[in-house]
Amino acid sequence: MHEILIKNARKVVTMDDSRQVLDDADVLIKGGAIAAVGHGLQTTGETVLGTGCVVTPGLVNTHHHLYQNLTRAVPGAQDALLFGWLQRLYPIWSRFTPEDVYISAQLGLAELALSGCTLSADHLYLYPNGARLEDTIAAAQSVGLRFQPTRGAMSIGESDGGLPPDALVEQEGAILDDMIRVVDAFHDASAASMCRVGLAPCSPFSVSRDLMRETAVLARDKGVMLHTHLAENDEDITYSLETFGCRPGQYAEDLGWVGADVWHAHCVKLNGEEIDLFARTRTGVAHCPCSNCRLGSGIAPLRAMRDAGVPVGLGVDGSASNDMANLIGEARQAMMLQRVVLGADAMGSYEALEIATRGGADVLGRPECGRLMPGCRADIALWDAQALNASGSWDPGALLLAGASQVKHLFVEGKQIVRAGTLTTVDLPSLIERHSRRAAALVNSSG
Repeated sequence: MHEILIKNARKVVTMDDSRQVLDDADVLIKGGAIAAVGHGLQTTGETVLGTGCVVTPGLVNTHHHLYQNLTRAVPGAQDALLFGWLQRLYPIWSRFTPEDVYISAQLGLAELALSGCTLSADHLYLYPNGARLEDTIAAAQSVGLRFQPTRGAMSIGESDGGLPPDALVEQEGAILDDMIRVVDAFHDASAASMCRVGLAPCSPFSVSRDLMRETAVLARDKGVMLHTHLAENDEDITYSLETFGCRPGQYAEDLGWVGADVWHAHCVKLNGEEIDLFARTRTGVAHCPCSNCRLGSGIAPLRAMRDAGVPVGLGVDGSASNDMANLIGEARQAMMLQRVVLGADAMGSYEALEIATRGGADVLGRPECGRLMPGCRADIALWDAQALNASGSWDPGALLLAGASQVKHLFVEGKQIVRAGTLTTVDLPSLIERHSRRAAALVNSSG
């Protein structure tokens, strides 16, 4: 079995059950798992010097729309609120091809890898012109990230009072059939899984209650997780009250969308009762601070959710609403926003990093990820504590206060996919050129 020893790291932030932080320590990888964490470890295999580096678990991204990075900073959407933003972008997205979905997923996952991410969810809820979920799965395999794609869906178009154009919605029977297809074809429930499929109707304002209920029943029959958007902004709350006669938390509970197998994106506007509901049922939240700022949605009650015991991870959200996908930057933003609202002692760097690693892994149902412990998967990030923006830091482990914004080395399932700041799995300059060329074509076709 191939061994890799990460030797003499300046700090190892384990995120283990006792949250140990070790100085001048080593991490031993055997195959795809962590064999040992400690001092004076030896190997007859490969050695990667950790001198001057902080070692952390790989970061975990719990919410994304990878396809959207072909539409960053679109005029007319740059300063819009959520619903107006969607209405501007839907017609552009309707022209996407399967190749567009593939290259945007490839580029987005490469962007995440360079920011220290080893495990990412994705919420693909539109399938124009023959695109399929496996277009994103193939992209993840090429980049080498552990992947949790979700088969999203929209079924209520403009003619039925919904937001998306009719061309982007699907019949609900066909949606359920394809959900069965992709779970049966691609879901791997093993501990070492590189691909677990979830089911994810887009939002309460783009699908029917029946589809939400039937999807929950199907997911539990198949043993997979459920995901959707919830309580993202004031418009979202108003829609729920006017359309369903209840707040989003009650809507979710009534339809079977609470529990440890469910995670909701955003939850900016959860009230105290809804936070208690999520804590009691172990319902997860994907907190997306940069997107929430970009769309003016508000500041999610992260401190209150954590204190109540709600499982919370971080998400970069779509690259048309962020408009970046830097997960270490997302963790810093999460920390800073809680300090803005509640004071400088509201959240520290190590807690925010925990949310970005162990917290996200737990939300996605992957307790074997997000921590550096023997037996866990070898998903590991090394950060250069001697880089320009880390130089002078008295506590190199406080990465979110003073640390690199790009990873130095990255391992996923024991394989090195970033070496000295460079991706080893894809030709990034070529990918950027192809991606940029396709974005320019979309601009031209939009007039």
